[in-house]
Amino acid sequence: MNDDNLRYSREDLKEFDQLIQDKLTAARKELSFIKDTLTRSNDTGTDTTSSSTKVLEDGAETAEKESMNQLASRQMKFIQQLENAQVRIKNGTYGVCIGTGKLIPKDRLRAVPHTQHSIEAKMARRD
Repeated sequence: MNDDNLRYSREDLKEFDQLIQDKLTAARKELSFIKDTLTRSNDTGTDTTSSSTKVLEDGAETAEKESMNQLASRQMKFIQQLENAQVRIKNGTYGVCIGTGKLIPKDRLRAVPHTQHSIEAKMARRD
């Protein structure tokens, strides 16, 4: 069997590495924005509102902070997945499905550059 069918070319890997780098830059900016938003919401001063309104605001504020924390957590996980994909590019395993051992189609990698599964393997995991 020809080994070229089991790996992407250096040119292809360069393209994917750039795509991943662009996504990492955007993801890190978004994470920074989320963290800044959380920091600002923690720094809000006290205002003079009626106690019943304040309780409602505190509840909404708490729910918003939880939501922002979940967003931050998801973003950190996404960044980690992208960084792991860069490691796979460096060690030559990028683009190979861990379920089937076949190359993941380029269109799928362009859409989800951190994936380790072909569509067939992903569908098989759901059954």
